[in-house]
Amino acid sequence: MKAMIVNTFGGPEVFELANVPMPTVKSGHVLVRIAATSVNTVDMMIRQIGADLPLAPELPAILGMDFAGVIEEVGDDVTDYAIGDEVYGCAGGLADLAGTLAQYMVADVQLIAHKPNNLSMREAAALPLVGITAYEGLIRAGIAKDQRVLVHGGSGGVGHVALQLAKYFGADVYATGGGEKQLMLIERLGATGINYKTTAVTEYVAKHTQDAGFDVIFDSVGGANLTSSFDAAALNGQVVTTVSLIELDLSTVHFKGLSLHVVFMLIPMLHHFKRAQHGKILKQLAAIVEAGHLRPVLDESQFTLTDIAKAHERLASGQAMGKVVVEV
Repeated sequence: MKAMIVNTFGGPEVFELANVPMPTVKSGHVLVRIAATSVNTVDMMIRQIGADLPLAPELPAILGMDFAGVIEEVGDDVTDYAIGDEVYGCAGGLADLAGTLAQYMVADVQLIAHKPNNLSMREAAALPLVGITAYEGLIRAGIAKDQRVLVHGGSGGVGHVALQLAKYFGADVYATGGGEKQLMLIERLGATGINYKTTAVTEYVAKHTQDAGFDVIFDSVGGANLTSSFDAAALNGQVVTTVSLIELDLSTVHFKGLSLHVVFMLIPMLHHFKRAQHGKILKQLAAIVEAGHLRPVLDESQFTLTDIAKAHERLASGQAMGKVVVEV
């Protein structure tokens, strides 16, 4: 089969087209013909950093985590899926799991679900990693009806899904963006937009919460922005972050009695830990999508498998609006 492989880690130019052996299906797994995959920030990190990341695969490697496709073969002990089923998931591209930048992959059935009926393959491929991340974070924060929720990075991959899910759960949702296009998307998805470049934290907390703070903050920007999340949170508030590789003074967290939730959704894949939870979340997301409450936003760019270097460059440019998707 055809695949884009990396023989060394580095810039986007390290991708090479190769013919590699077809993977063999095994018990508890299915062979999927990949229709589409999407690019996530972690894909770029693995490609750039390589062995210094504890989740990087051995070389040569096939990267790519998200996918949508059609089952071609089922392994022993697989009862919920059949040949011809359209499925989606986040099931490879790190550690010992071969990725999605290929015509076929073998996926653990615990990490997949049937594709939402009302999404195209491209749309479905955009959803798994960001959808699982957003759903897990909001559930861990105890999302509830009528809460005031602030999503940092509301037009980004994880952020635009978290925004829609928070709306689905009945929250009053606000989201930050840094430009007119970002704020227009946030408003279109049903949240109140906040320009973080022109509005100070104290200003938007006063305006939208009467100085009380937000009940839940979903910070998909993370890093140094966590200080803004702590400042914007209500007393005993919940702060979710997807990017916490930073040293911070937690004094505000202490004096406000905040709860901090770090979401690292790759743990089930890396450690074979509670993988079935991912499958359950994907099924729940599919139901929410089919009910009309969630839809991934795709960037206007169009890429095929051999364009993967350009797809990585597009995401790295910061110009993409929504998920960057690659058709296989």
